[in-house]
Amino acid sequence: MPMLNKQTKVGVIGAGTMGAGIAQVAANAGHSVVLFDVAADAAQNGVQSIRSGLAKLVERGRKSQQEVDELCARITPADQISALADAGLVVEAIVENLDVKRSVFKELESLCGEQTIIASNTSSISISALAAKLENPTRLIGMHFFNPAAVLKLVEVVSGLHTSQEVADAVFDIAQQWGKTPVHAKSTPGFIVNRIARPYYAEALRSLNEQAASVATIDQVMRSSGGFRMGPFELMDLIGQDINLAVSESVYQAYYCDKRFQPSVLQAEMVAGGLLGRKSGKGYYSYPQSANVAAEYLPSFQASDASNSITVFGELGIAAELVSLLEQNEVNVERQSAEAAYLQIGNTRLYLSNGLTATQRAANCDHDDLVVFDLARSYTSAESIAISVAKQASEQAVQDAASLFALMGKRVCVIKDLPGMLLMRTVCCLVNEAADAVNQGVCKAEDVDVAMKLGVNYPEGPIEWGVRLGFSNVVLVLANLQKSYGEERYRCSPWLLNEQFAT
Repeated sequence: MPMLNKQTKVGVIGAGTMGAGIAQVAANAGHSVVLFDVAADAAQNGVQSIRSGLAKLVERGRKSQQEVDELCARITPADQISALADAGLVVEAIVENLDVKRSVFKELESLCGEQTIIASNTSSISISALAAKLENPTRLIGMHFFNPAAVLKLVEVVSGLHTSQEVADAVFDIAQQWGKTPVHAKSTPGFIVNRIARPYYAEALRSLNEQAASVATIDQVMRSSGGFRMGPFELMDLIGQDINLAVSESVYQAYYCDKRFQPSVLQAEMVAGGLLGRKSGKGYYSYPQSANVAAEYLPSFQASDASNSITVFGELGIAAELVSLLEQNEVNVERQSAEAAYLQIGNTRLYLSNGLTATQRAANCDHDDLVVFDLARSYTSAESIAISVAKQASEQAVQDAASLFALMGKRVCVIKDLPGMLLMRTVCCLVNEAADAVNQGVCKAEDVDVAMKLGVNYPEGPIEWGVRLGFSNVVLVLANLQKSYGEERYRCSPWLLNEQFAT
């Protein structure tokens, strides 16, 4: 296969949102592009949608009208597939149907030259399966863009069993020339992003199903403590509950019903009831009104008398930032060495979640007034903190915990005493899924973090987060979740088990 370069003609099949976006990216890089769609006027409409979108950039002064005119002039709309005959690279972006795509690829194989690279923008179909019926399956590859293609940087370059390394390298290089950040991936269900992202939705749905907290509270914890741009429920509403469920079901079935990917009956009920999110006017929130329904906070507490006596036992690890916050607010903190790590205010002990409930931990350490607090990516910037209270605890324990966080300027959400709380369980499951993808050769560890940050705007890569939290702590949380639920869903990746000893 020849190297792809600026002189290579690029064909795009499908003039919908993704196809038009890919055509715009290629034309912006200087390629001559043919945008083909079988539907009448669809390709013409696709070019017009590109022009309309670019007009907004002209209004903002980010592009000149001449640049827009030149870019659009490089895109030729076509309603006959024969217009792609001399393309060096053809990217397919049509309906997610194996048979339909295979039919298109067979036609391309007989139409285009032997050295034409054929790429699919599929997000869920096996690249190996797509290539299986071709006479030369080595030239078919996955080139998975993320929506909107013109904006998001990530491109998953997905190799099937037949794909040649030469083709993979050529597509990787051309994606870089287009200003994208490509990552290599092996063709497995969900590739990198759609596989690793499943726990972000799944753990939120499980927490809601177990009545741990309201939808708005869960979303607020994930935004405030986790640093995610959108909470899982508002994100599912944006994507579409039906689409999100379909991806979850597809990955679940493709992994032969591995419990780790089990879809939620709660989400299935939403879809059955037509509550699809923004596009139906109602999902977990109502639209067009804002999704920012208030989270449930404790009333503001004044610092109690016990706040004059705060002791930190042991090493708090990732939660050590809390001590700095107390000291910055001129709170006197006493430190004592201990094997266990916790803060004490009055008779109340506060532990960072380790995957057990507060009730279990209170019983284990024989101390009734025990509170567990959730993980935060940055305790300094988090506006609020989620806590769970042991059933044995007194009302004073809740007031002490709220007083402690009030001293740091934090509001408190009290959630049901749930194993692993909200953010901690989610992050550990994301780390675990990322570790398993690396363990199974889907991608490299560094590519996981790039993919999740660029593809779905995660504030931190899962592997990076695991390093900061400590792989041994992730392993502990997963083990305690598995113990609490008795499910394979939380089994630990062998890669993660090894890494805890290597770091």
